[in-house]
Amino acid sequence: MSAVGARTLPSVLARLVRRLPPGYRREWGAVLSALSGPTPDAEVRLLTARSGSGLAAETTLLITTWRREAPELPGSAIALALESAAAQYEAMRAEHDVQVVVTGPSSPAVPVRLTASVALDVIARARSSLLVVSFAAYGVRAIVEELGRAADRGVDVDLVLETSTDASRAFGDLEHRVRLWHWPRGRRTGDAALHAKLIAADSDFMLLGSANLTDRALADNIEVGLVLRDAVVVARVVDHFRSLMRPGRGPLEPVLMSA
Repeated sequence: MSAVGARTLPSVLARLVRRLPPGYRREWGAVLSALSGPTPDAEVRLLTARSGSGLAAETTLLITTWRREAPELPGSAIALALESAAAQYEAMRAEHDVQVVVTGPSSPAVPVRLTASVALDVIARARSSLLVVSFAAYGVRAIVEELGRAADRGVDVDLVLETSTDASRAFGDLEHRVRLWHWPRGRRTGDAALHAKLIAADSDFMLLGSANLTDRALADNIEVGLVLRDAVVVARVVDHFRSLMRPGRGPLEPVLMSA
């Protein structure tokens, strides 16, 4: 590169893919395919393909980088590279999808999707395993029933709960159908507590947030969480807990459930 810090053509195309909505990308692809190269009118033709797009800086960056690095390439090659980058970007988004979930008052910033409905959705999607971790649990009949249905269809259900809150009482109806884990006082330091809250299905789909498994937290409190569809990230979280669930070695230990 002739200029320190100048962007490469692949990085410019990757940036464009993130900025351009799908409709814009198609229109830009059509314009680029008709260009013989980074001609003097190339920038204007791209800008006029969708007026008022607010992409003047990106357009200038594309043309100047194209002209500097690969002026011999026809526009059809740039269009194909843009389309390929877009396909890769959409595939990555599908594999690493993250959504915000809220409870309580809504706002224009986040589409409303209540934590309770998401929690039920994660449990219902499980086909082989479920890991449920919560500091407190109370009520949540719909959650308990959905966990029961998961157990009935052969899903291995592990509940990791804070015993100081009597969280296990909420799941008394699931006795002998799920496994319950706790963090014994003798294995803790000081006043440490099991404070994590998550529901993970099959190590690739997880709800992670601030809400306990209580009726108030899932429907009324101001709570914020994330839904992750990311096999790598979710598996790391699940593997972390699995590594703590080693009977006899701990620190988490299985306990017998009683209604």
